[in-house]
Amino acid sequence: MTRKTNPTITAIWPGRPYPRGATWDGEGVNFALFSQHATQVELCLFDERGRHELQRIPLRERTDGVWHCYLPEARPGQAYGYRVHGPYKPEEGHRFNAHKLLLDPYAKDLVGDLRWGDALYGYTVGSKREDLSFDRRDSAPLMPKGRVLETAFTWGDDRRPSVPWQDMVIYEMHVRGFTMTHPDVPTELRGTYAGLGCAPVVDYLKRLGVTTVELLPVHSFLNDRHLAEKGLQNYWGYNTFGYFAPEMRYSASGKVKEFKTMVKTLHSAGIEVILDVVYNHTCEGNQLGPTLSMRGVDNASYYIVNAENRRYYDDFTGCGNTVNLEHPHALQLVMDSLRYWAEEMHVDGFRFDLASALARESGKVENLGGFFDAIRQDPTLNRVKLIAEPWDLGHGGYQVGNFPLGWAEWNDQYRDGLRGFWKGDGGLIGEVAKRVTGSEDLYGWSGKRPSASINFITAHDGFTLHDLVSYNDKHNEANGEDNRDGNSHNVSWNCGVEGPTDDPEVVTLRERQKRNLLATLLLSQGVPMLLAGDERGHTQQGNNNVYCQDNELGWLDWTPTPERLALATFVERVVALRRAHPSFRRRTFFAGKPAEGETVTDVYWLKPDGQEMRPEDWNDTNARCIAMYIPGGGIADRGPRGEAQHDDDFLVLMNAHHDEIAFTLPAAPHGSWRLLVDTASNSPPPTTEDAASLAPAWAEPAYPLQCRSLVVMSRPDVRP
Repeated sequence: MTRKTNPTITAIWPGRPYPRGATWDGEGVNFALFSQHATQVELCLFDERGRHELQRIPLRERTDGVWHCYLPEARPGQAYGYRVHGPYKPEEGHRFNAHKLLLDPYAKDLVGDLRWGDALYGYTVGSKREDLSFDRRDSAPLMPKGRVLETAFTWGDDRRPSVPWQDMVIYEMHVRGFTMTHPDVPTELRGTYAGLGCAPVVDYLKRLGVTTVELLPVHSFLNDRHLAEKGLQNYWGYNTFGYFAPEMRYSASGKVKEFKTMVKTLHSAGIEVILDVVYNHTCEGNQLGPTLSMRGVDNASYYIVNAENRRYYDDFTGCGNTVNLEHPHALQLVMDSLRYWAEEMHVDGFRFDLASALARESGKVENLGGFFDAIRQDPTLNRVKLIAEPWDLGHGGYQVGNFPLGWAEWNDQYRDGLRGFWKGDGGLIGEVAKRVTGSEDLYGWSGKRPSASINFITAHDGFTLHDLVSYNDKHNEANGEDNRDGNSHNVSWNCGVEGPTDDPEVVTLRERQKRNLLATLLLSQGVPMLLAGDERGHTQQGNNNVYCQDNELGWLDWTPTPERLALATFVERVVALRRAHPSFRRRTFFAGKPAEGETVTDVYWLKPDGQEMRPEDWNDTNARCIAMYIPGGGIADRGPRGEAQHDDDFLVLMNAHHDEIAFTLPAAPHGSWRLLVDTASNSPPPTTEDAASLAPAWAEPAYPLQCRSLVVMSRPDVRP
């Protein structure tokens, strides 16, 4: 039996400079690669597994810096890479080395895995001249290859859920970690896109009340060499290798369409999909990093090189390099990638890692710079959801509240303020009032609404909720960096014991603190973001930086316990409360005065004696208890047909003091106050349907507000 061989490509046509990448049009494949400073480009074709180079095709056509050809004999599945010739002059910003096989920055599918070795570097590793030396070893045997993709997929009647911002409940999750130990997910699907789209997972998300999943990076990424050498794995994925190809270690089938099937399944359940994207840097690192893709294609165009010494990079990301979005073709790469994921993969939005780095022009953050202008005018991208992590590591990079209209932002001031308050720190009641009402001080000045604030208590980067109330200090020894990594400023409190304990009083207090933080988050104005697993008491054993822990430490533990089930039920009920009442989902900020056509002020702040807060009361450093009274007749927002909106009256009492406080309640002339939530109780809140009939009425003038607890009361709307 003879072995099948790949026929040699004989027909080579000029092709087109656009679209970039390898594009199958049903008859052949167009290849296009931008490199402004290259002197020659070779297209390298490999066998279907990407192991053996079969043919090199010099690209003779060049249009405006784009090298291109069309191969009518090529078909989907064709593996390929590039060798790019040009000057190797690091001191001038050029790092061309044709001995290194390069991944197409536009590759939509990959075949093979990267195997670390010194041949991947453009310079000779170990040379005294470091990156000024030149390495002539062939890197192709160690490199993954691009693969021509057939993009056809039957989307049917798939539609974006288009959940209004004020109605969103975001759930930040890791594709792999969420299902790796899930007992109801088939073993072969655990840790994959297919596992995330299977019925038990979708049902769980719907039952929890999640409207939007935010996936940690799913762009193809690499495991860092230093981690691989220590037997660890880059788990989070903030080390992008390609901006178009989905990460295949999350694919049970090894096919791109598995990601599309997951999106379609979640959409059918009414759940949006937002991607955490890393366009600020790539996996090629600093000047001593490997030559894998953009560095070898055109280093001086794709990266921000230092103006005074072009051998080095301006690193605003802490990862060695920064993508140069001032260059039109680097900007085009990012825009094309975003459009591809929105149009071809049907995702609903993006959360931009270290988004301030994307705004830098001439080294400075310009929040209305070219990148934001490009998105603002793009007919696809100006309709998807855009969320910024509004900082980077460079000077002037902290930009909370300063991103353009149309963008929401992670609000770390919400996180730190609420953590400090429930920890018991004094002098924070004014901060709490600003944060739970949507942070108008940060977003109102520019014309934004409360939904510009993505409120969160925890995120992937830091303690889980359980660890936030169980540890005073980080415990990152498993990462192999002597506990130096991760943030040391966590605003956490272990409730008296560091780490695990059987002390019933400590365990009870920790569960109460979790309920306090979750209830505050879910009943605040703005968009709440839950960290996956917090509703189940997931612990990382005090590790606040599990970026390299692709194991049980980073994976969610689905083992049921009474505490986990009770906390999940609590979250379900409070999310349902939020969903049922527009008072907690306002589109506009509180005005501190009656809405048009109404007679009651839209919000009151009360002291424990039942009196309204005075200006001097906000400065009381000993105050740790406050209440927010939201009259149901004070809603300024209009309904979908312009109708006035009314709701029940709500009273939210928050006591972060270590003593019980008898809180005097406002008079209830229209009916008794009914108790909906008391975090000091182990009993779950009533379901929304039962609230009016089953919630106990409170007839006393004061409520015994337990230490470190939150209470929600309501009285029914009696308006005709």
